[in-house]
Amino acid sequence: MPPERRRNAGGGDIDLPAVLSQGADELGVHLDESALRRLLDYLALLRKWNAVYNLTAIRDPAQILVQHLLDSLAVIPPLRRRLDLAHASIADVGSGAGLPGIPLAIVHPGAHLISIEPVGKKTAFQRQVCAELALTNIEVHSTRAEALTRATDLVICRAFASLADFLDAAVGLVGPATLLAAMKGQRAGLDVEVAALPADCAVEIEPLQVPFQPAERHLVLIRRTGAARAH
Repeated sequence: MPPERRRNAGGGDIDLPAVLSQGADELGVHLDESALRRLLDYLALLRKWNAVYNLTAIRDPAQILVQHLLDSLAVIPPLRRRLDLAHASIADVGSGAGLPGIPLAIVHPGAHLISIEPVGKKTAFQRQVCAELALTNIEVHSTRAEALTRATDLVICRAFASLADFLDAAVGLVGPATLLAAMKGQRAGLDVEVAALPADCAVEIEPLQVPFQPAERHLVLIRRTGAARAH
C-alpha cells in the first residue's frame, strides 16, 4: 500500500521521517538517529541536485524514498544472513547517484564502501554527499569497475545490464570469498541470465519485499566456486 499521507511540520504531504522509519522497521533494519538523519539529508541532496543534473527520473520525494532508499535498504537482511555486512568491504559497481551503496554505508558506518561510477556528474554528486554528510567510510571512483583490482567482501549492483556483464565488470573486485549481489526486478527472464553465467557460479535468487512498493524485486546472489583468482 502507498505511504500514509499526512501533513508534516514543513507543510508537505508526506511525513518522510515517519515513512522511512516505518519502512525500515518492516524490513527489520534498525535506523539510529544518525542514520535516519543522514538518509533524509541524502534524499534532500538528491532532490536538489536532480533539478539540475537529472540523476533520477523520479521527482516525487515520497517515491524517491520508496523506490531508491527503501529499495536499497531491502537488500540488508538477506546480505546480513550471508556475511558480516557491518564490517564488510563493499564495492558498488555502476553506482549512479550512490545507490544502493550510500544507504548501505550510512546504515553500516563500520563497513567500507568503494563506489564506482564512470559518469562525472554522478561521482561529483556522491563526493558532495560524502562531504556534507561527513561519510568517511566511502571512497568514490570516477571510473569503470574493470579499471580496479582490489578484492572485496561484497560486490553489488543495481539496474546493471545483465548478470554476465556484471561478472565481467567485477572481475578485479572478486576474491575467493567474495559475494556478488545483483538487484533485479521481475523474476521472469532471470533464469536465462543465470544460464549464461560461467559453470563455476553458485546462484541463489531471493525475492525482496520493499515496503510500499508493489513491483517485483529480486536479489541474485552469486559465489564463484572455482579456484581462487588472484588479481
